[in-house]
Order: sequence, then C-alpha cells, then structure tokens
Amino acid sequence: MVTAVDRAFATREAILTAAERLYAEHGVLAVSNRQISEAAGQGNNTAVGYHFGTRADLVRAIARRHSAAVEELRARMLADLGDGADLRDWVRCLVHPSTEYLARAGTPSWFARFTAQVMTEPSLRSAVAVETLSSPALARTVEGLSRCLPELPADVRAERNAMTRQLLIHTMAERERALAEGDDTPRANWREAATGLTDALVGLWLAPVTPRNPGEEQA
Repeated sequence: MVTAVDRAFATREAILTAAERLYAEHGVLAVSNRQISEAAGQGNNTAVGYHFGTRADLVRAIARRHSAAVEELRARMLADLGDGADLRDWVRCLVHPSTEYLARAGTPSWFARFTAQVMTEPSLRSAVAVETLSSPALARTVEGLSRCLPELPADVRAERNAMTRQLLIHTMAERERALAEGDDTPRANWREAATGLTDALVGLWLAPVTPRNPGEEQA
C-alpha cells in the first residue's frame, strides 16, 4: 500500500532529479519553479516551494543528495593512506572520489554541471559550498596537501586552493557535458580523467613562485 509519506518522498525525489538536470543544462537562475514542477510530472506548480522552500533550499538539497556518497569514498581513500603519503597521494584523495562517483552515476549525469553552475552564481554559491566544501574528509585532505608544501606563502596557498577548486569543478563539468552530448573526450574513462587531473594539479602545486619586487604588493 502506497502511503502519503511514500508519495511525498517520490515527489521530492522527482523534483530533485528534474531540478538538477534543468539547472545543469540551463543555469540556475534561468529555470523557474514552474518548469521544474512540469519536468517532475507535477500538476501543481507550487510543488517545488511546498516541498523545498526557497531556491537556495532546493540547491542545498540537491548538493546534499550527492555529497554524503562522495564523502564516504574520500574517507575510504584516506583510511588507506600510510604515514608516508606524499603530495600526489593527497591530490588523488581530492580528485578520485568525485570522478569515481560520476563514473558510477553513468551517462548522462548532471551533478558536475550542476555544481559548476551553482558555484559561479554568487547568490547561491554559499548554499552548495556548505554541503560540498566543508566535509571532514575534504578538510583532512586539504590539510594533508598543505603539510606537503610548508614553504608556500599563505597568499600563494590561498590562490592555488582557488585554482584547484576551479580546475576540478569545471574540468569534470566539461567532461560530463561532452559525454552527455556524445562528443569526443581527451580521456577514455573517468579513471583516466582523474589521472590527468591529478597530474595537472600536482604540477600546479609544485609550480615555482616568482619573487615579488619591493613595493609590488601596493601596486
């Protein structure tokens, strides 16, 4: 017997799936609640607001839908690290859980593109960042990476953290888009893509730091 609770759960899942796809393909602010309701097969155009509240609440719910699984994969990788873990080991712990999750999702998937869309929208970035960038396993990974490069100045470290985040998010989103649209991709599968990303990020973190000239910081 299907209960009211079962129906509510099914409705919420349908809305989350439809919203993630539409946000990924069209951009978050370009999609209305009415469009999401219609794509989710809901005759009531207020269904999105009823079940999730604001757009930011819906975005958080979509991110939360995936973040626990990625966190679990990262925690497993961290558990296998030995005391001699080097920079590449920590970068792998940063990259591989997300790419493995996307590989398991199959094609088409939308989470990488959804994340890229939201992270470039200032009014909603914090909503998804809370769910995806503040996990304990991710924090431990970033700390381990930082310990491998104690000589990096704090401002360079912050800059390369931002570069790492952008490269990771948008490279995965571009590959996801290419797979969904049947375009060629530089790597044969997500595991190879993760290796390429790891290579690039290790190179980024090990890149030389150009000394500043006196007075350059004020320029």
